[in-house]
Amino acid sequence: MTRLIEILISLAIVAALFLVVGIALPSSRHLEHSVETNRKLTIVYDSLNSLKRFKDWNPLVLRDPKIQLKLSGPESGVGARLDYDSKEKGLRQGSWEITASEPGKRVAYALTDIEPGRNKRTEFTLQPTGRGGRNVQITQTYDVDYGWNLIGRYAGLYVSSNVGEDMKMGLTRLTNMLAAVPNYDYAELSKADPSKAPKIVERPAENLLVVTAAVERTNDKVLGQINSNMEWIKKVMAANGLEPAGPVRIVTNEFGSEMYSFDVAQPVKKIGAADGTEKLDIKLEGPVTAVFNEPARVAMVPGFKGHMANLPKVRDALRGWALTHGYESVDRPYEAWTGGVQAGFTEEGTFDVFWAVK
Repeated sequence: MTRLIEILISLAIVAALFLVVGIALPSSRHLEHSVETNRKLTIVYDSLNSLKRFKDWNPLVLRDPKIQLKLSGPESGVGARLDYDSKEKGLRQGSWEITASEPGKRVAYALTDIEPGRNKRTEFTLQPTGRGGRNVQITQTYDVDYGWNLIGRYAGLYVSSNVGEDMKMGLTRLTNMLAAVPNYDYAELSKADPSKAPKIVERPAENLLVVTAAVERTNDKVLGQINSNMEWIKKVMAANGLEPAGPVRIVTNEFGSEMYSFDVAQPVKKIGAADGTEKLDIKLEGPVTAVFNEPARVAMVPGFKGHMANLPKVRDALRGWALTHGYESVDRPYEAWTGGVQAGFTEEGTFDVFWAVK
């Protein structure tokens, strides 16, 4: 009997200590970690203001490569949501949802998971830093409330080692992901005219007549080669009863420091036909080849105006936009010379720039 009383007294002491310590522990926790990147502010903000690239930087996918991710809501901004479902005991089900965002400044998320606590939230704030503000400091905060949940308060003792380490890993992966994005501010493309912002469009099936070239990277050599290749294409068009189905294209194969390899590609259709979406049987001559493209999704910069020498930067900016918005570019970029070939070698050139995406 004495032994039982001693055990009960011991348990009472332990329970009392548990309550006293638990009450003394903080009812909430706050964590903060920062990293720095040299990517443009637009690239950093857009990458965080969408959940399309969540799997490329968040450490959840490292803890369970088989985790199921489901996106819902708008593509970006407030209401964009990602739900996850895992068979791992430490993950189970949870979600990330954007609750607030200020362009170029911050993105806030509400979090749900199986860990103790409520009102969990994380926020990324962006601050230009470095010489001339060329870099961006990304600061992530994490907050959780436990209230009078004493079990939760004790769990808060391990937040720094659990959530904190995940934050550090996620920020490191985020900067690595950003480093792979071409560092051009694509927002500049539509600064004067919002209609010229990059976008995703559906490209219908098409027939192309193509001639490949590789020349010294000078304006005269490139222009001369384009005109020479177009003569071959026009000859094949005339022999097959074809007409242009759109402006001539230049497809970049390799843009070197001294040489430029490219294809001259002319979309074609039968004379008088409504479109060129049906595959054509074309009799070819000389260096001309025929290509039939299936329908595809393409990223596009519409109506770029300027000299063709500026197109490499536009292509990189378009690829950067596609990557930050969760699209993987495939194949080769190309431009439709909507203002004509001759004008393309002046500041009055106009182009639609394309890059196919998965």
